[in-house]
Amino acid sequence: MVTLDSTIRLDIRYATDNNFMKQVIYDCGRCFYRPQVARALLKVHHDLKTKGLGLKMYDCYRPGPYQQRLWDVLPDPRYVANPKRGSLHSRGAAADLTIVQLDTGEELDMGTTYDFFGEEAYTTTTNLPEEVLANRKLFQAAMRKHGFLTIRTEWWHFNFGGARLPLSEWVWPCS
Repeated sequence: MVTLDSTIRLDIRYATDNNFMKQVIYDCGRCFYRPQVARALLKVHHDLKTKGLGLKMYDCYRPGPYQQRLWDVLPDPRYVANPKRGSLHSRGAAADLTIVQLDTGEELDMGTTYDFFGEEAYTTTTNLPEEVLANRKLFQAAMRKHGFLTIRTEWWHFNFGGARLPLSEWVWPCS
């Protein structure tokens, strides 16, 4: 993603131990998508730039073997897709991300941290501060405008609509 626009920020959490598993899953933090998904995300980012905002990626394409590692720790389909069915992350068509202030990199307040598993993170939760609700509304509108759909349990997760893309086992190289 950053090769398309260097102002897109990366914080690939599964390449660190700063994630719900508290362990490194990816050998290195890189962010890939199917071309049509990357183009749509770039449009979202460019729309947000007019407001001094931009995207920060937490997780992008996720190879099948890494999906299995997540499932082994949290086999709960509300939060992790069963690798036998496949994740949209493993199809290069799901994004875990947030919005940041472009000048400072500060994240907009979305009410919870990334990978918070509880009702406060649900997109249907409305008993949150007005600022949080406004930020989530802005985020969802920006993403939906360019073909992304939300899921109920995670404010940060978006699936690209359209034809179902094939699963992939490809693991990116680390330099």
